[in-house]
Amino acid sequence: MHLSISKRFEFSSSHRLAAAGWTDDQNLAFYGREALSPHGHGHNYVAYFSFEGVVDQATGMIINVVIIKDKIKALIDKRYDHKYLNLDTAPFDVVAPTAENLATHLLAEAAPLFEGMTAGPVVCHLSESPSSEATAYADGKVERHIWTDFSAARRTSSPHLTDRENEKIFGRAASASGHGHHYRLRVTLGGKVDPAHGMIFSEAKSSKIVADLHDRFDHRNLSTDIPEFEDMPMTTEMLARYFFDHLGSVLPVSRVKLYENDNFFVEFSEEGPAIMGVLSDFHAAHRLHSTALNDSDNREIFGKCNNPGGHGHLYRVECSVAGAIDEKTGTLCGLQPLNETLKSVLDQWNYKHLNVDTDDFEGKVTTGENIISVLWSKLSLSLGDSLHRLRLWETTNNRFTLRRTVGG
Repeated sequence: MHLSISKRFEFSSSHRLAAAGWTDDQNLAFYGREALSPHGHGHNYVAYFSFEGVVDQATGMIINVVIIKDKIKALIDKRYDHKYLNLDTAPFDVVAPTAENLATHLLAEAAPLFEGMTAGPVVCHLSESPSSEATAYADGKVERHIWTDFSAARRTSSPHLTDRENEKIFGRAASASGHGHHYRLRVTLGGKVDPAHGMIFSEAKSSKIVADLHDRFDHRNLSTDIPEFEDMPMTTEMLARYFFDHLGSVLPVSRVKLYENDNFFVEFSEEGPAIMGVLSDFHAAHRLHSTALNDSDNREIFGKCNNPGGHGHLYRVECSVAGAIDEKTGTLCGLQPLNETLKSVLDQWNYKHLNVDTDDFEGKVTTGENIISVLWSKLSLSLGDSLHRLRLWETTNNRFTLRRTVGG
């Protein structure tokens, strides 16, 4: 298994994208609006740093999130927040401050801050706008993410099934009258970052391709208005695969992620099986306290989370399964059974105090690391080897991820 913790940070900066030696016209043709003003423009950035390591049995943590917060916040405040990056933050006086370059440098600058500690940063995911993100990995891999959304109607059904079979599998979604969704699509580009311009692919060109896709599908009936879908099962799984194949013919696409709504998505990639994810939540109280530590150490390590009366969260959980798409039905697995499985497990903790109202954490500190590990064990009883990834948001700033390793 593969366990990580992510911490969220915000900062505000201005920048301008321009490659050294390029004319204004060349920059505009490649970077689009990002190259417009010679004095820069602004973004409200959100950066997520992910850490990996071994869970300490005494504390139940990979690394104390307070340490992450203090060290990275100091770095961001000094170097990035309220700066004009092209002038104030080297090397962006000579290197274009693209999302790819920013994520890469943020990760590189954060890594030395944690040398000799129990865990270090291995991923930096940077969001510069609702439509533009990048991710840098410790192994040198970099990704660019482009988001778009569109509203469309459809009838969830397969042409390979009878009306009765469609109704049995898809329920009300198979109604001949159709229904609608507001879809959100994330397109992930992979490949080498060109040092000349700091991007995987032209911002102007990729934005136009994705914008054209939006215009083609927005406010359409997917079941009747798109010729390519006539003989295809109309499911979110098949839509995700279509977008992967279609966009992959004109962009260096490594994966796509299609949200049908805030609580359901399908991901398709070149590296592995299709992934289906559902999200739900539960209300719970807990107290961070270890019987392996004395009271003084507990207070020092866990701070206010060691409050004797406890505290609580609205926990958010994402459960993903992986597998092959059934070509006849167009489904990876039943959406309703997956939702019911997740809900039945979370209901065991909903409106409970995890330390005292359950037996699941006997001898364990109720850290996010331990909560997600117990949750995996519970869900595995129903989902088996199809369980691919779990994510747990303790707050909007703290996320824990547990995923199955390749071959494991």
